[in-house]
Amino acid sequence: MNNDVNSTSKATYNLIKKSMNVTVASNKVIANNMANVNTKGYKRYYVPFDEVLKNNMQETTIKTTNTRHISNSSEDLSVKRDNSASMREDGNNVDIESEMTNQAANTMMYESLVRLINGKITTTRSVIQGGGR
Repeated sequence: MNNDVNSTSKATYNLIKKSMNVTVASNKVIANNMANVNTKGYKRYYVPFDEVLKNNMQETTIKTTNTRHISNSSEDLSVKRDNSASMREDGNNVDIESEMTNQAANTMMYESLVRLINGKITTTRSVIQGGGR
């Protein structure tokens, strides 16, 4: 039973860690898009958050000794180019309002993940200290 709890705890930590990495990468991509809003022919980029998490959860490339073990891969995040048509004559498809909305949503996601990991650390600390005895 204790191994199951430890395995689940580690899997949760790894998923939060991967999610934080995705939000950091997304923030860089969004900032780059915003910086190139007036660059002729520039096409926006994005990090597919859902795909990265889905791949991370289904990954089984590391040798495991138990079928319930979850891998901890550090594969590169994929950044994709949005080749959709542009309403602008210069071919740039960056919509600054959309990027600002994406940045705000990404920031809120990161802050939520920070609160999750802080809660997890607080719980672990409490258990180690014997529940406040």
